[in-house]
Amino acid sequence: MAGSRTFTLLCGLLAATLVRATLSPPAALSLSSEVIEERLTQELKNHDAVDILQKLPLLSAVREEPAGGIRILGSLVNSVLNVIIWLKVTSASILQLQVQPSADGQELVVKVPLDMVAGFNTPLVKTIVEMHMETEAQAIIRVDTSKRGDTRLVLDKCSNSHGSLHIRLLHKLNFMVNSLANKVMNLLVPALPKLVKSQLCPVIEAAFEDMYADLLRLVRVPVSLSSDHLEFDLLSPDIKGNGIQLNLRAKLLDSQGNVTNWFNKSAVSLTTPSLGSAPFSLTVRQDVMNAAIAALLPPEELMVLLDYVLPELARRLKSSIKVINEQAANQLGRTQIVKILTQERPELLLDKGGAKVAQLIVMELFPTNEARRPLFTLGVEASSEPQFYTEGDGLMLNLNEISANRIHLMNSGIGLFNPELLKNSVTEILWSVLLPNENGKLRSGIMMSMVNALGFEEASWALTKDALVVTPVSS
Repeated sequence: MAGSRTFTLLCGLLAATLVRATLSPPAALSLSSEVIEERLTQELKNHDAVDILQKLPLLSAVREEPAGGIRILGSLVNSVLNVIIWLKVTSASILQLQVQPSADGQELVVKVPLDMVAGFNTPLVKTIVEMHMETEAQAIIRVDTSKRGDTRLVLDKCSNSHGSLHIRLLHKLNFMVNSLANKVMNLLVPALPKLVKSQLCPVIEAAFEDMYADLLRLVRVPVSLSSDHLEFDLLSPDIKGNGIQLNLRAKLLDSQGNVTNWFNKSAVSLTTPSLGSAPFSLTVRQDVMNAAIAALLPPEELMVLLDYVLPELARRLKSSIKVINEQAANQLGRTQIVKILTQERPELLLDKGGAKVAQLIVMELFPTNEARRPLFTLGVEASSEPQFYTEGDGLMLNLNEISANRIHLMNSGIGLFNPELLKNSVTEILWSVLLPNENGKLRSGIMMSMVNALGFEEASWALTKDALVVTPVSS
């Protein structure tokens, strides 16, 4: 029994730990209400929403059960409609959309203000009688969860906004026509909201579906990393403040299209900063950025004839070795070779407001180009100061400097010695040989096509303690 109770207690503690653990997505695209408004407005234009308004069947709508089944009122309504030749919308426009958080913060409220002029023709007057109609369609954006547990954003509960309908006569005419116009406007009060729900709401819903699909398409556009590329895909959507957040998974693919690394939710932290005044932000977790930089800087081997390329540095290296072993220094010929191997991929280390790129490097010194064995082999723990900057929608990286933090003697054919005696020479070699080579490879940058796709020409960047954040530069 005691064993059973202990097992139950351990299971309970494990479950509690898992509940408390926060799993973070590899990346998150946060979109402000401004972006949603602009893109939904464009989709409404693509779906000819204004044309739908101009074709609203006003006359047939007011004829359908206009008196609620009351015979006397029905007769009065029919007497009004009998003198109406036609009744239709003559002009329409959709004003500035508004996207606002709901009262509980779990949904977004979309308001679509409508401005229309309707007219009717009657034998009682030669001119068209015009009425100004203002109303508002309203819907909510929420996260929908399927039976399988998949989540997506949906727009529903679309209807006419309560209390938003206002109808007035544009130009007053004679008493008889004004009285007729008032009766027509009274008939439109219950009819127009029904038309908005039946005719316009399906268009708004379809426009949102296309907007959402378009956002997912631009998220999935591959990010080029030299011969490799990074791909994002939707993990889950969230409502955040007055906007939406698309939590993204990621995968790294090689030049053949084979997946070399998957990134999913994990306990690795990701702090998503508030948008503030930024239209959108892309926050990329540290391990994903590590993989991107590593793809640009794959392991390689560099060899340099030091005395030919950097004679002064070769001379200083020979002097340093002479202090350790004079006989070894005398073996160094004009064709001495320094071999640099970056066997492991670099690692980006983030701290709020700063970063370092750490590398493990193997360095070998051969006395001549004919020597098969090196005089010694050093293991170097090096670090560089990365500088991120942008060119248009491209995120660029340059390594400003490199330093040898620790040097280990891995193998020696000249006896044991303290490798720190060669620290200055090792640092100079890395600075002169490795650094220019790596910066040349980093020059291609990381092209963030979603910046352009969201309507912006330039991007800026910022570092947090666990991520890199890309935001647009507003024009």
